[in-house]
Amino acid sequence: MAKASDDIPLVIDHAFTHQNLHHFSEMNQDRIYMDYNATTPLEPEVIKAITEALEDAWGNPSSNHLAGAKAKAMISQSRESVARMVGGRAEDIIFTSGGTEANNLVLNTAVEHFRRNYRAAEQGEGHHNGASACIPHIIISNVEHDSVKLVAENLQKNGKADVTFVPVSRVTARAEVEDIIAAVRPNTCLISVMLANNETGVIMPIQQICQRVKSLNKQHERFRILLHTDAAQALGKIRVDVCELGVDYLTIVGHKFYAPRIGALFVNGPGTRTPLYPMFFGGGQERNFRPGTENTPMIAGLGKAAELVASNLSEYESHMQCIKLYLEQRLEAVFNEKIRFNSHYPGSDILPNTCNMSILGPGLQGWKVLSNCERLLASVGAACHSDSGHRPSHILLSSGVPAEVAANALRLSVGRGTTNADVDAVVEDLRETVQLLEEARR
Repeated sequence: MAKASDDIPLVIDHAFTHQNLHHFSEMNQDRIYMDYNATTPLEPEVIKAITEALEDAWGNPSSNHLAGAKAKAMISQSRESVARMVGGRAEDIIFTSGGTEANNLVLNTAVEHFRRNYRAAEQGEGHHNGASACIPHIIISNVEHDSVKLVAENLQKNGKADVTFVPVSRVTARAEVEDIIAAVRPNTCLISVMLANNETGVIMPIQQICQRVKSLNKQHERFRILLHTDAAQALGKIRVDVCELGVDYLTIVGHKFYAPRIGALFVNGPGTRTPLYPMFFGGGQERNFRPGTENTPMIAGLGKAAELVASNLSEYESHMQCIKLYLEQRLEAVFNEKIRFNSHYPGSDILPNTCNMSILGPGLQGWKVLSNCERLLASVGAACHSDSGHRPSHILLSSGVPAEVAANALRLSVGRGTTNADVDAVVEDLRETVQLLEEARR
């Protein structure tokens, strides 16, 4: 039986103003994809930009001839487009291989920056307001992506940092501002909280966290706390503006908004206002912050996808919101009291495309339902946890979802081209699958 995968080939098209985004290759034409939080297919215009770069901008961007100049110009244009998408400046964008590298770069930079500052303070006027033992302190939420969580855990394991994992509220599923501020210590060097959660769709109060932390940073006798958000799930779905948020760093992940598998990091004044220390050393590309010959075709694709987001975001957001609401209405109509939505939290804003739900009943575990569906391609949670067996999602458990409900969870995430007809087919597929599983238990 086919299962959801990040690598399902999709040919996309918009049902509203762009081309239709829900048709599969001929082999998968009867399948309906609702796993857009895991990965998105490439927009036709993105594929075209990549193809043109492969054909016309194959030169080394560092070379002083026409072929190199063409590649360099294409990279510069993409940098402008990515910056415009997040409300920043082109010089604040550093291209990376993906979100994982960007997140690693931020956490390692924060630790190194604290270490250097502490050493300078020791050699100068003494210890900085009780920043004890020269061990930096990092604060993250307990629902972060593994590319933040595991980096923090590794730093802690190796004695390079202390880490506080702040629990999200079991009522709102948010990392609450007061809980984050309460965790701050004199030696806190970084706060990293995702902008939106990939499983519940909950949008975190990043702007309010940043406002409070900036007040703390004005205190004379403390090291500056750096602020980072992983915006992987938010970009292309809701408005993201780095100036309004107030972050020092923001992670950009292409394959979540119809771009190729490449990423970028926004840094507010890299190396000047905001520290950035490279993890790689080489030929000096990306102003030495991320050396290595640039991947021009993928950068071109990222730039084109960012351009589409900047131009069409309100349309994308409105369409996904309407489709998600229709999906939830149909699920309620078919399953009545057996449906439980794990993406509904009082007082919390939710991504316009994310519906996490459980169909209640014995033998209706999420993995079992999905493996018996004929048409639906979705997931039970984050794709990076797909090899963790059939245990309930720790994200849902942390967000206050009971274990027996979390075990039955399905994450349905719709895309730009998902239609009402797709929803009808998926809900019918789920109805038939649940009926089949229930009859098998009798």
